[in-house]
Amino acid sequence: MAAVARGVKSAGGTTIGILPGKDKADANDYIDIVLPTSIGYARNVIVACSADIIVALPGSHGTSSEISYGLVFKKPIIDLGHWNREGMIRVKDVSEAERKIQALIKDIQKEEHEKAD
Repeated sequence: MAAVARGVKSAGGTTIGILPGKDKADANDYIDIVLPTSIGYARNVIVACSADIIVALPGSHGTSSEISYGLVFKKPIIDLGHWNREGMIRVKDVSEAERKIQALIKDIQKEEHEKAD
């Protein structure tokens, strides 16, 4: 996750780390806002619910639970980890994922603008 946060920072973004433990020092150096939860894997509900778009990289049980919660919350989930689960957006590489994310962001912004009107 440090690589993702580093990329966000290099593009001028703000990073938020939702930590499973209670120690803020556990956050990587690229996190601007540290939110220790002290709830372990249960924090995956917060991660999935607060996301606009989820990008699933290769992982294990924690990533799998974030995917499951994302599907429950009807979040768009980009599959970059070969999860091959129904409801996910399958992409073949990072370039395709980036194009999909940009399109999803435009759709989300359009929906938010329509709700505001």
